[in-house]
Amino acid sequence: MSKGPGLFSDFGKKAKGTHTSISLPLPSLPLAVCCGADASFDPIFSFADLLTRDYLSDQKISISTFTQSGVALTSNVVEKGGLSSGDVAAEYKHENATIGFKVDTESNVTTTVSVTDYPSSTKSIASVKLPDFNSGKLEVQYNHHHAGVTAALGLNKSPSVDFSATVGTPTIAFGAEASYLTSTGDFSKYNAGVSLTRPDSNASAILADKGDSIRVSYLHHLEQLNGGATVAEISRRFSTNENTLTVGCSYVVDSTTLLKAKLNNHGDLGALLQHEIKAKSFLTVSGSFNTKAFQKTPKFGVGLSLKP
Repeated sequence: MSKGPGLFSDFGKKAKGTHTSISLPLPSLPLAVCCGADASFDPIFSFADLLTRDYLSDQKISISTFTQSGVALTSNVVEKGGLSSGDVAAEYKHENATIGFKVDTESNVTTTVSVTDYPSSTKSIASVKLPDFNSGKLEVQYNHHHAGVTAALGLNKSPSVDFSATVGTPTIAFGAEASYLTSTGDFSKYNAGVSLTRPDSNASAILADKGDSIRVSYLHHLEQLNGGATVAEISRRFSTNENTLTVGCSYVVDSTTLLKAKLNNHGDLGALLQHEIKAKSFLTVSGSFNTKAFQKTPKFGVGLSLKP
């Protein structure tokens, strides 16, 4: 559990099942190969987002290498709708600084530089996506025992200004965020929420879309699921009177196998099996279909991550 309330961007993630993964030491130059999923997904015994994480549909191949010196190289190829795209990324970490570069098949070059704890309890992030020189952005995050603040500024002639703040404790926190467009003098968004965290459960309620929608999420860990969890999320958009209820669960079959499933009131059903075939190597098989439209073709995905 964190020492403070965290940032507003984290609200709702814990209630959906996003937990910090267990840290494992990496040997020199491990290799990861993945088809259909991110090669860097969490260990089998941690719970990433129960409602979205590792539910595969597109074809994706990812190859990653890491060194103990702090250099990481990743290549991705994605096929979606008959179209293929890819990117190559490099990341270097030195003490409290991280530098990242990514080049994709559309000739975009993304550069990100972040510095942590300089000064103490802060994180500064600068990014730009070339050739669009107006895409530059500078962000500063500050975490205190009873507050969290984030401020971001676009690096262009008419920048947007993003701001968020939270107050509270690791158990209960209140927060809000807003984005202001200097070019028009209008707020493009303003949201507010509350988050509750306990050792075996998490809950959050977020009022979003300038007050037009509300989302309430709840997650509970159960010993009956061998360390798995159940999650429920209900959202409502007031302008259209549309409601969406989604429930999901994870079940730890054994120390190497995890099952996850989710279903919403629109009939969308998804399930996946993740198996650790050997130490730090995972096979993920998932599928989804609409229970109210059997004539539609189901979607399937297979992910493989290998690390020697």
